Amino acid sequence: MYHLRLKGDHYQMGVKRGKIFQKSNITFPLHLDNFQLEHGRKSEQILKKFFPEVCEEIRGVSDTVGISYLPFVSWMLCMGCCMYNLEDNTPVEIRGCTAFAYSKDNRVIYGRNNDLPPYLKNGSKSEIYSPLNGNRFNITTSSFINGEEGINEHGLAVAMTFVMTGLENIQAGFNSCFIVRYLLEKANSTENALLLLMKLPIASNCNILIADKNGEMSVVECTPYKKRIRKAVNMDNGKIVCTVNSFTSDEMKQYDAAKGDDYHSAKRYYTVMESFNTHMKGNLIETTKQLLKGNYGFICQYDEPDFETVWSSVFDLENLMVYRAEGDPRKKKFIADSRLHDIVQKNRIIDPRTKIRQHA
Repeated sequence: MYHLRLKGDHYQMGVKRGKIFQKSNITFPLHLDNFQLEHGRKSEQILKKFFPEVCEEIRGVSDTVGISYLPFVSWMLCMGCCMYNLEDNTPVEIRGCTAFAYSKDNRVIYGRNNDLPPYLKNGSKSEIYSPLNGNRFNITTSSFINGEEGINEHGLAVAMTFVMTGLENIQAGFNSCFIVRYLLEKANSTENALLLLMKLPIASNCNILIADKNGEMSVVECTPYKKRIRKAVNMDNGKIVCTVNSFTSDEMKQYDAAKGDDYHSAKRYYTVMESFNTHMKGNLIETTKQLLKGNYGFICQYDEPDFETVWSSVFDLENLMVYRAEGDPRKKKFIADSRLHDIVQKNRIIDPRTKIRQHA
């Protein structure tokens, strides 16, 4: 997994990334058919309307590596949406991720297993962003510029899980990974993120998990035609929300095109919810790691040559700490990532008169 820091204006952040691609001799398989190109063209107009800064970042990359902007941004907007004809004809929509957040003992913890074809593991990245006019955040991605999960300086976590969409139902709009990036950079609380998300045109089915350090958390079940907010489940010892690769709400299940072929979503969801009642106690970071390792039930034990957990994450939302296993958590250790925490703390000062911490 690559670890990258980007700061400044968006175009220059794109230029920096483009230079890294050049130095590493990275090329891009921009093999899009007419449907994908048209989807990208229409979606780019929506992306530019809501998030023009990220379009400038993408342009910074394309200008630097010498690729035409529109095919490049179209390719990115098809990821996790309608990218069904890569060079080896393997769809990137093969995803079996599990994400959850819970509040207990005055702590708010987020956890995730990112389950993908192993060819995406080597290009995975953990990136720290400090944009000139936006939130600072830590984003984890199997792509770049957008991502599957992250946490920002306000203690807001955002994550996506893929839900299969019939090709005929895909519409112009944000794909799930651009939603994650947008909310991390723009929102400061769950309430704020929900307001922003409900205004976005959505390209294809997905779940968006949102949780903040104050314990407010929800999953938004999204289709191109409808969105439904699913609140956390209150239990005797706290509350929890979980999302897998299907819709949980009865009214949304009709939009799921997977027809049960969703990498054991129901089994993974059951493991998380049951573990909250029976195992999540004591050292919550450690018990969350044990859950992600599969020690409390099925969650990552695919044992398939073409599908595996490529990383696992635990976020402490109050302390802005990330604990990540860069690979199958049954085989790799969780390593603490304090970069976001350290950046935020470094840029605070203490007013000696009030003892109140303030941004420098």
